[in-house]
Order: sequence, then C-alpha cells, then structure tokens
Amino acid sequence: MRVDTAEVTRVLREWMGRQRWFAGKSRASTIEARLLATLTDQPYPVQIWLADVSYAEGIEHYQVPLVMRAEAVEQLSHAFVGSVADADGGPPIELYDALHDKEVTGLWLRAMAEESTVDGVSFVRVADPGEIPVSEPSLALTSEQSNTSLVFGDAAIMKVFRRLEAGLNPDIEIHAALGKLGGRHVAKLMGYVSAELDSQTWSLAMLQEYMTTASDGWQLATSSVRDLMAEADLHAEEAGGDFAAEAHRLGISTAEVHADLATAFGATVLDKADLTDRAAAMNARLTAALVEVPELAEVADGLREAYTEFAELPGKVPAQRVHGDLHLGQVLRTAHRWVILDFEGEPAKSISDRQAHDSPIRDVAGMLRSFDYAARHQLIDMGSTPQSEFRAAEWAERNRAAFCAGYAEGGGQDPKEAAVLLRAFEADKAVYESVYEARNRPNWLPIPLASLHRLAGTP
Repeated sequence: MRVDTAEVTRVLREWMGRQRWFAGKSRASTIEARLLATLTDQPYPVQIWLADVSYAEGIEHYQVPLVMRAEAVEQLSHAFVGSVADADGGPPIELYDALHDKEVTGLWLRAMAEESTVDGVSFVRVADPGEIPVSEPSLALTSEQSNTSLVFGDAAIMKVFRRLEAGLNPDIEIHAALGKLGGRHVAKLMGYVSAELDSQTWSLAMLQEYMTTASDGWQLATSSVRDLMAEADLHAEEAGGDFAAEAHRLGISTAEVHADLATAFGATVLDKADLTDRAAAMNARLTAALVEVPELAEVADGLREAYTEFAELPGKVPAQRVHGDLHLGQVLRTAHRWVILDFEGEPAKSISDRQAHDSPIRDVAGMLRSFDYAARHQLIDMGSTPQSEFRAAEWAERNRAAFCAGYAEGGGQDPKEAAVLLRAFEADKAVYESVYEARNRPNWLPIPLASLHRLAGTP
C-alpha cells in the first residue's frame, strides 16, 4: 500500500479548506504536499505529511498526519481526507486524519516513551517512562481551532501543532523552562516531538499532564455572571456565585508566573524607540480596522490619543517574556491553584515575534478584556436592557479590580501605576477583537465596541 505525492496533494487541496485550523480559507493559494516521515507500516501505514501553502505574500506550512486504510471506516467518516490511487496498482486507498484514529494515535506516546527517532522525527521524553500513558485510548478534542489536541485517558493531553514554523515552539520552550524552576502554575511537560526539516528544527507536538478535575476559567466566570443575572436586585458582591475572590487569586498566580518567566528568560526594558515603534503599530492596526469596522470612527480620535500617550512615556518600561494571549479560556482552576495554559502566543505571529520581550502589562490587559467578554456575552442571547448593562458593567469592574489587586499583591507591577500602558494595550486588543467579531460573529461586535468607547472616553 503506497501513495504518490501528487495524489496526496490532490486530496489535501480540497480537504484543508474545510478544516478549522487552516488559516488560508479566504486567500488565493496553491498547496503542495511532501512526505515527512513514515511512523509505521503495520497494521496500517501511518505517515506525517507537510502541506506547503503558497500565497502571493509568502508560504505557510501545515502538518497533516495520515493513516491509510484499504477500506472505508464508518466511525472515521468525520476524519475522511480522500480516496487515492495505490501506487503499487492495488485497490484505491482511503486516507484519514490519523489524529482521529484511536487505533494508531498510541504510536506517538509509545515512540515518546521509547525516545525514538523516525525519518528525522525525534520523540523526546521529559517525564519518567512510567508516566507516559501508552495504554490509554485517545480522544480528539473539538474545541481547538489552530491546533489539534488529544486526551489520553485522564493522564495526558497531546497538542499537535498544525501550522508549523522553524524553531522551538514557545509553548514547549516555556513549559520546559518553568518546569525546571518548579513553577506551580503550569502543567507538567511530559514530552515533545520535533523534526529536522530544511536543515532546521521544527516543533510538531507536545505532551503534558491533563487536569481532568480542573474547571475552565471561562466557564467559572460566565457561570458567575449567570448567577448574578438570575437575581433581580443583588449587586455583584452579593450574588452567591461571586467570582471576585477567584479573580484575585488568578491575579496573584499571573504575577507569580511572570516572575518565573523573568527568572527563566531574563528581563529587559523597552526604551523610547521601542515605545514609538509599538505605538506606530497600534495606529496602523487601527487604520486598517477602520476599513472593516466603520463604527470605530466614533472612537478613533480617543484611541489615537491613548497611543500617543503610550509613545510619550519616557522609556525604561520593564519587559520580559510574556504569555502573549492570556484570557479566561487559557486558565484552569484546580482544587489547589490556578494553572495557566498555552504559552504558544498568537499563532499568526512568527516564533521570533512571540519570543520577543514585552511588557507583562500586555497580559494583564488581555485578561481584563476577557472579564469584559465574560460579563457581556450573555446579553447577546438574553437581550440588553439598561439594568442588565449596568449589572454586567458592575460585574466586570469588580472582577477587573480584584484581578489587578491580586496581580500587585503577587509581586507584579501595580496596574494602577501603569494606567497609560494598560489603556493602550487594552485598546489595541479591543480593536483586534472588533475586526474578529465583524468577520466572524457580527452580533458580538457590541462587546469590544462598548469597551472602546470607555477607553476612548466617548459616550
């Protein structure tokens, strides 16, 4: 059973456009496939393919693990990639996304436990061999967008990076570094997969502990909002599901993670030129966003004023490695602590950009934006009234303040003393959110717009 590259290219060209993790749906492109590694031939061939996607502005690389089957498999119909000719003249071969085939996903864990190298793909074990759950079945999660994650029993979760770039993925890099420091607020790194490709090292996947009993931060926060909205006349601090104490603990945890990051990767400062460049980039993003979201014209002057104040700071702004995409969906509450996940940063940025030092206040701003979303998202479905708007704003302000107080208590810079930084970073994030909502969820657009009016100082 053997396939030609041209046949794989043919089916990938159609299939990839339907995948959530493929970022090129709206752009004209060409796709060419190439074989990276054959992990096994028995009982079914399992291979890792790369799809090189070329656009007018450049090229992107995507990882596509495939399993070959001689016959169609009904329970894998959702993972069907396409039928291709057998290069050896046999019956057509049915190709499936191997990450959804429980009969073969154990290959990754067994190779990691054994620290194997296959066709230049290295399976690196960080945990003890007995900690790798090689006998547990896998379950592909459906919530991922830019990657694919598999849970093995209740012991481990493997994130497979779909869009690839040369260099060590920051999620692996940071978890490894903070694990060596004994960081309390990150999941344990158990292993990872990398490949030598085009004379460079590329990260393919990572395995870490899975916290099966932990609660998702977004779900906890939005449950608190629902409890508040269900009460007719209570203030946020009076409702039974008040979240402020957890927001305070999360602020402390975030500050402690930032301290660990500074220890692991060092600290620098942003000088006057750095601030000027960042402010120029913020203004450029706002200019581009105005084309897609005309409503931003009402707040544009106030936002540009915020960016000007940012640029006029005297410099010497503390900088270090940061999370880069921190929000309530990236944190878990265990019985004992908050755990911060996914240090990959924004996948659209290059690895070098994601590794660059930035102000930790950018992460604070990201979490504050998430509190605004948690407070107001329910109004999208239930409808907005003056009372519900007031209560949502009250919940958001209470939890934003609690998070900031916790962050300062945990040793981070007091956000109240970094108001210019915080306002600019929040505004920049909300402008991005406005474009995202206009493109994908127009009915959610009022959430970032309301915040932008506050940040711009407009009614």
